[in-house]
Amino acid sequence: MISRLKQGLSCIFLNFDIENEKEIKNVLSYEEFNIFLQMSEYDKFHSFKVYSGVLKDKVLKDEVNYLKLALLHDCGKDDATLFRRVKKVLVGDKKLEQHPNIGFEKLKGINLEVATLCSKHHNKDVDFKMSIFQKIDDK
Repeated sequence: MISRLKQGLSCIFLNFDIENEKEIKNVLSYEEFNIFLQMSEYDKFHSFKVYSGVLKDKVLKDEVNYLKLALLHDCGKDDATLFRRVKKVLVGDKKLEQHPNIGFEKLKGINLEVATLCSKHHNKDVDFKMSIFQKIDDK
């Protein structure tokens, strides 16, 4: 519950630092970067935080597709409002619950492996690497 409160406050008060774009451009392809740019400011902020966590993880830090996943895993949320995010936590929201599949559709023609990882990033029955990613994402 505390992590959800932190997420809500971050959504209101924190914005993505544009200075991070240079580093992101070194990880993502041109097409992937354009998808990243379409994400909401909060999702960019959150995704860069996840990316930083993946870089610090001894298992995932050299996995290029997990670095890309960290930056793009929420691209299917489009520009979800704070209200919609709160609604999802409290009672559910069909569109936000589908964001892994929407992300897959956005990414599949660009990078099928990252698209597939994106589609599975909330699944319960996952492999070791994805379970590590999920723990980083949930912080």
